[in-house]
Amino acid sequence: MNDSHSPRDILRDVFGYSAFRGEQEQIVSHVAGGGDALVLMPTGGGKSLCYQVPAIARHRAQRGVAVVVSPLIALMHDQVGALEEAGVHAAFLNSTLSFEETQHVEREMMSGRLVLLYAAPERITTPRFLAQLDSLQERGLLSLFAIDEAHCVSQWGHDFREEYLALNVLHERYPGVPRVALTATADDLTRADIIERLQLEDAKVFISSFDRPNIRYSIIEKKEARSQLLRFIQDEHEGDAGVVYCQSRKKVEETADWLVSEGIKALPYHAGLSADVRKRHQDRFLREEGLVMVATIAFGMGIDKPDVRFVAHLDLPKNIESYYQETGRAGRDGMPADAWMVYGLADVVNQRRMIDESPAGDDFKRGQIGKLDALLALAEAHDCRRVRLLGYFGENSQPCGNCDNCLNPPQTWDASEAARKVLSGVYRFHQRGGQRFGAGHLIDVLRGKASDKVQQYKHETLSTFGIGADLSEVQWRGVLRQLIALGHLRTEGEYNTLELTPSSRDVLRSEVQLLLRDNPKTPGRTKASRPGAKPKAPPVALDVQGLERFTALKAWRGEVAREHNLPAYVVFHDATLAEMARSHPRRLDELAQISGVGSKKLEAYGPEILRVLGHALS
Repeated sequence: MNDSHSPRDILRDVFGYSAFRGEQEQIVSHVAGGGDALVLMPTGGGKSLCYQVPAIARHRAQRGVAVVVSPLIALMHDQVGALEEAGVHAAFLNSTLSFEETQHVEREMMSGRLVLLYAAPERITTPRFLAQLDSLQERGLLSLFAIDEAHCVSQWGHDFREEYLALNVLHERYPGVPRVALTATADDLTRADIIERLQLEDAKVFISSFDRPNIRYSIIEKKEARSQLLRFIQDEHEGDAGVVYCQSRKKVEETADWLVSEGIKALPYHAGLSADVRKRHQDRFLREEGLVMVATIAFGMGIDKPDVRFVAHLDLPKNIESYYQETGRAGRDGMPADAWMVYGLADVVNQRRMIDESPAGDDFKRGQIGKLDALLALAEAHDCRRVRLLGYFGENSQPCGNCDNCLNPPQTWDASEAARKVLSGVYRFHQRGGQRFGAGHLIDVLRGKASDKVQQYKHETLSTFGIGADLSEVQWRGVLRQLIALGHLRTEGEYNTLELTPSSRDVLRSEVQLLLRDNPKTPGRTKASRPGAKPKAPPVALDVQGLERFTALKAWRGEVAREHNLPAYVVFHDATLAEMARSHPRRLDELAQISGVGSKKLEAYGPEILRVLGHALS
């Protein structure tokens, strides 16, 4: 292996890439030189290299181990497996190891032979582990701290974990050891919290573009969510790997069972399942092709599977950070992917109720309502979704041409008068002895529908009865949804009865204009009609012979992955195999020029790859 300490040489020699992307080189040079850093980089942007390359460089210069704080066992296993495949000595410490295995890893760490060690925050801050770090520090064998998923330290973040708060001990106890904190999502409030809680005031902040141009964002009105999901998968992603997020464990299991009954290969994942079941399902998702994982937010952090072609939401997330983090699990390989969500009135009601009923303090609740409002504005937007999404993170952009609003600009209509009718209807209920009703009954009254409940309460005698017969139930639900989203109306209690708010008066006085999307029924897109969306095809154009070589290489990779007990993409990404199939190298030096082929993999697999390529057509 090349003895050079240069980050570029390490990138080429170890990982097989000819050039860094974006700000990676600046970050790597800064951290390798001993500087602290806070790195905000989108999922799939190459965050891992930002600490792995400096760790290797510092190890080659002085030996010593880099300690990586990682919150998930699955992520540790995949990262360590990939590093060992690339010829980098790495290990993890977690509950899956036996006593003997743990002792072996600790010996490797204390000897300085280990380059990277992955461990959870709760292990790193134990007295035993800190004593081991003290010993390494005294002998100059502690090279770097990398704190992955750093947003977990912030109460304003979307995945707060209390154990992250204790990580400030790393700065207090080892001030001379460089630290790099990394996350894919953090607004200004969360960034400030990360800096304060991890004592990174002197760190250099690197903020990459949050844009994921290969992801298409689509948000549609929820009507029959399951049927809409099934059409979406069948029309656009049949046989593709995907993730479907649901809010409750019950809904996860019911949706997974239903998809299976409809011929879709699907598995459930939520915190209520046993650890063994969760691990088995996650391993299958990582190793099998075309599997759909139906999950709560318990699933996803640290999932490196590159060929997830879609992320679907059947329920509204809590905020834009969660939405961005979850949708970012699609298309990590840079190929076209979809972020698809159905969204309705009940989502708004449920999210607002959860915040209202939370035991948190008023300041925190106000912060959460502000974050929810930003997400609702994205869902109700008539303009480019991507512009609004990036704008939330402080990034200016131009209309993308690749979201649902850009591709099919929605018609809008002035719903101000309709909004006044809604609020008047709620007011008339209250005039009848303080009566309170939910959205369905109010819509029946406005549309002049003589339901049993309307007749029971004699609401056909109200002045608002029938004044909205010109609008459909779907349109009225849209009006109600936006009034609640904007805070001009709220729901209360177990039955979500409607209540006026202080700002209702502004709407009734015609001081507020409401423009709503008009959602005509549009035919679903299909794979054939979607530009560039060919998830089943190789990542590069191949002729007939190239396709045969690509198929042979994938079959060979599958055998290697099973033999090494690794996900196939850890051996080689599809893009690397496709380039091998296209360029058809006949010598090892030609194979070495392909992106993703480092020196260790060339040595381990080169002759066999050339054999597969040479025999693919025989």
